[in-house]
Amino acid sequence: MPQKIPVLSVGDIPRFDRHFFDGEHVISRIGGGAIGGKASGLAFADTVIKEKLPEGSYRGITVSIPRFVVIGTDVFDAFLERNDLRKIAQSDTSDSRIGMAFQRAEFPAEFSGDLRGLISAVHAPLAVRSSSMLEDTMYEPFAGVYDTKMIPNNQPDTDTRYRKLIDAIKFVYASTFFHEAKGYLAMTKKGAAQEKMAVIIQEVVGLSYKDRFYPNVSGVGRSYNFYPVGHAQPEEGVVDLALGLGKMIVDGGRVWTYSPAYPQVSPPFTTREMLSNTQTDFWAVNMGKPPAFDPMRETEYLIEVNIKDAESDDSIRLAASTYQPQNDRIVIGTGADGPRILNFAPLLRLSEVPFNDLVSMLLKSCQQVLDTPVEIEFAVTTDRTSEGYSMRFGFLQVRPMVVSSATVEVTDDELEADRILLASERTLGNGIVDDLTDIIYVKPDLFGKEHTRTVAAEIDELSKRISDDSRGYVLIGFGRWGSSDPWLGIPVNWGSIGGARVIVEATLPDMDVELSQGSHFFHNITSLQIPYLCVHHSGRFQIDWSWLESQPIVAETKFVRHVRLAAPLTVKIDGRNRKGVILR
Repeated sequence: MPQKIPVLSVGDIPRFDRHFFDGEHVISRIGGGAIGGKASGLAFADTVIKEKLPEGSYRGITVSIPRFVVIGTDVFDAFLERNDLRKIAQSDTSDSRIGMAFQRAEFPAEFSGDLRGLISAVHAPLAVRSSSMLEDTMYEPFAGVYDTKMIPNNQPDTDTRYRKLIDAIKFVYASTFFHEAKGYLAMTKKGAAQEKMAVIIQEVVGLSYKDRFYPNVSGVGRSYNFYPVGHAQPEEGVVDLALGLGKMIVDGGRVWTYSPAYPQVSPPFTTREMLSNTQTDFWAVNMGKPPAFDPMRETEYLIEVNIKDAESDDSIRLAASTYQPQNDRIVIGTGADGPRILNFAPLLRLSEVPFNDLVSMLLKSCQQVLDTPVEIEFAVTTDRTSEGYSMRFGFLQVRPMVVSSATVEVTDDELEADRILLASERTLGNGIVDDLTDIIYVKPDLFGKEHTRTVAAEIDELSKRISDDSRGYVLIGFGRWGSSDPWLGIPVNWGSIGGARVIVEATLPDMDVELSQGSHFFHNITSLQIPYLCVHHSGRFQIDWSWLESQPIVAETKFVRHVRLAAPLTVKIDGRNRKGVILR
C-alpha cells in the first residue's frame, strides 16, 4: 500500500538556536503546533539522502536539503486571533483587501527575537515558503496553490531585512485565504477551518551574478511519465530542466524535457521546432536596485531576464548548445556563434558529472520508500575546478503522485464511434465520468494567443455561475492550461476552474506546445484524478466543433461559451493505454 509522508509535529524538530548556516541542525523550528506537509516532505528527503547517499557516492556532487527554519502553525493561529483576521480572511472580499489587512496586522512579539536572530546573521537570499497542513498530501497536494516569496535579504541594516522578512511571512499567511486557495479547497471538499499554515524560511540555492542570484539548473522529476515518447516507458519517469529559478518549470513555461532512461535522446522536434520552443528567459532574485514597494506581489523581488544575460554571466556552460544555420546542425556547447538552445546537452551527454544517475537514484529511492510514484524538485549550482566540475544539488521537495490502477478499456471501435465528441491517444487519468451535461469551451474561430488573458477572465466569470449551482463541467481550450506564459496557453488558476471535472487541451498550428508535466497545475490534476485529454490539431482525432456549436447556450462571452446538453456525456479514460473518449 502507498505510504504517506508523515506530517510531523514541532516536537519532532529541534528548536531554532538563533544560528542558521553555522547551527548544529539543518532543520529547526520556531513556535509550536505542526510544521505542515512541505516541511515534512523536506524532512523525509533529508532522511532519504542520509540513508541512500553515503558521502562521496556521486563524484563531484554534494547533495543536501537547503537549510531551513519552520515557523509552526501555532504562530499562524496566534497571528489570526490576536488581530481578529478570521472574518475578513474567510469573506468573499478581494485578495488585495485580505492581503493588506494581513500586512497591517501585528506579528506575535514573542517570536520576533528568534526571527531577528536569524536575519541578523544571514545576508543571503531567503525563500519564504508555505507549508500548510493539507499541502503535499497524496490526493489533495495543493501544489502551487499557496504563495512563496523570495527576498534578496541584502540590505545593510538588520531592521530593514527583518521588516522584509515579516512582510513575506504575512504574505504567505494571507495566501491561505486568497481566491485560488478557496477555489481549490472547495474542489477538494475541504473546509477553511481544516487548514493551518506553517512557514518555511529557507536558503535559496544559487550563485551571485552581478545583480542577479539564481541556480545554474532547476528541475522537476517524476518517477512516472504520463506522456512518454519514442522508446520511453511510463515507469521510466520524466524530468524537466530549466536555467534559473524553478518558477519557469512549475508555472508551465518553456523548459527541456527528457526521460532519465534516455538522457541523450531529444524530443521528436525538428531543428526549427527546437529553436521556437527553447527557453529564452529565466527567473532570478533581484540583488540590485530595490523595486517599488509591493508586498502583495509574489514576484516583488524577482526579475525575468533574457538568456543573453546568462551567457554574459558565463552560467550556461552545462545548459546550452548552439544552432549552426550554415549546415542546419546543433552542436553541444557555446564555443561557436549562433542561436542558443537550452537542451542541457553538456550536462546530460558529456557526463562530466553523474547528474542524471543521481536524479534517477533519488526518484527510485523515494518511490521505493513511499511505495508510490513521486515527484521531486531540485536546484543545482556548478563550479569549474581543475578536475572538471563540482556541483551542489539542493533537494527542494518530494511529494507522492497518484497513478490509478483501475481497469478501464477503451476499444478501437469506441475511438471511431459515430457519437464521439472527441477522442485522444494522449490522456491522463483513469476511469469513467457519466453525469456531466455542462461544457465550457473556448470558441476556436475567435481564439488567438494574444487573447489568452482575456479568455482566462471570461472562463472565471462563466465557471463561477456553474459553481454557484454546484454543477461540474467539461472544460475545452487551447494550449497549456494553467501556464503562467500567456503565449503557451490560458493562464487560469484553480479558483477559476474549481468545477471542472474533465479538462481538454487542444492545439492549434500557432499554439502547438508539449504538455508541461513538471508544473504545479499538472501535478494537482493528477492528484485530484481529473481526466485530461490532449487533442492535436493535425492528429487522427478531432473535436466535433459543429456539434458543440449546435447545443443550447446557457451563457457566453466574446471568446467562451457555456452549453448545456439534454443528456449527460460519457467520459472514458483507459489509463493503461492512455486512450480516452468523450461520447455524446
